[in-house]
Amino acid sequence: MKKIAIIGAGITGLSIAYYLKKANIPFVIFEKNNRVGGVIKTENKNGFVFERGPNTGVISGLELANLLDELKDNLPIKYADEKSKKRLIWKNNRWEALPQGLISGIKTPLFTTRDKLKVATEYFRKKGNYETESLAQTVTRRLGKSFLDYAIDPFVSGVYAGDPEKLITKYAFPKLYNLEDKYGSFIKGSIKLSKIRSKEYKQKVNKKIFSFEKGLQQLPDELYKIIGKEQVKFNQKDLKIHYKGNYKFQIDNECFTHVISTVKPQDLTTIAQFIPFQETKSLQKMKYAKIIHVNIGFNQWKGENLDAFGGLIPTKERKDIMGILYMSSQFPERAPLGGALFSVFMGGTKKEYIFNYKDDKIQSIIAENFKSLLKLDKFSPDLFEINRYPSAIAQYGKESKEKLEAIRSIENKFQGFLIKGSIKDGIGISDRITQAYLTTKKIIST
Repeated sequence: MKKIAIIGAGITGLSIAYYLKKANIPFVIFEKNNRVGGVIKTENKNGFVFERGPNTGVISGLELANLLDELKDNLPIKYADEKSKKRLIWKNNRWEALPQGLISGIKTPLFTTRDKLKVATEYFRKKGNYETESLAQTVTRRLGKSFLDYAIDPFVSGVYAGDPEKLITKYAFPKLYNLEDKYGSFIKGSIKLSKIRSKEYKQKVNKKIFSFEKGLQQLPDELYKIIGKEQVKFNQKDLKIHYKGNYKFQIDNECFTHVISTVKPQDLTTIAQFIPFQETKSLQKMKYAKIIHVNIGFNQWKGENLDAFGGLIPTKERKDIMGILYMSSQFPERAPLGGALFSVFMGGTKKEYIFNYKDDKIQSIIAENFKSLLKLDKFSPDLFEINRYPSAIAQYGKESKEKLEAIRSIENKFQGFLIKGSIKDGIGISDRITQAYLTTKKIIST
């Protein structure tokens, strides 16, 4: 009789529990905090609905699309407003829209003429073979330096809060890597994939930005409700997992056939002390970005017109913020009528020193940037909430191969022990749902 222990009630752990419940496999979730959701947390304050973790999700995987479809009766999805489709990049003291088609791609001042031609001929370029190549190297080789500086660099800041010079393409962006590795080029691979993907995939995986009426917190809350509150044990701060042999584990006085860890490597070292030091040491080499996330709200907005998703700041532009998301442009009900809600991100792996700035300096930097970037004469927000995350987003750098080998070694030595979460397989909500689905499928088949 299988019985599963899930360590962590974040989106990965809750999704695994959801699929286990569907398969009638018993489980218990152990959570060190007093709430579910992990980094996902929505708050409502002073008329503003804002996120203290991820702001939105993207429907980029079939498993996420299917899950949301299964939950739609009690959890209707809310897509970002159409007017927020435009993505802005700061260059030479003005916002430029990222191209969304051939004509805008030709006209955009973001990229050099040489690199535009390089992108146009990428289909015919010789395939590379560089497993340890950084994202910066991959993009420069196939698309050009200006494309790296004014498309990929700000995109990586927005997603990973990371550095394209340090993220390894094969591990941080495996889909991109596989396009070249399997098909010879990004464009050629995209064309071939569009032909072989199932009808269901094409219909459901729409790549749209989504949330819910009351924020992303509704997703973990709904999963928690479905799996049953009695299945989650909170405040498990001194948790210890004891290994008794293959498919035999003990936590407190309960026995389990499988243990699924979704926690960070540092926590895993404490709760699973049977794992050899050398292997946990390999896991801990993975770096996490330090991020300052600031929610800012205005009851009456008197700055620039907010007809976009938001704006990202390339490293070359030398600003102390990575980007500004226009949350009330994406979801107008998140701010009072006539007002505006923003999410600002600072720090990341390129500017870790900013994480140590005091609150008044953070506010001063943001005030200065709002005046120059958004044409706001006076910075007097009605909401200003600073959130600091010392271990926010996993970085898939040069240590990734060693990390994955260590995970495989641990799982082979201790049958029934599985290491999941953002330590592998991607950092987005869609990645987490896909991982949860495949993990449960593997347990069912063993």
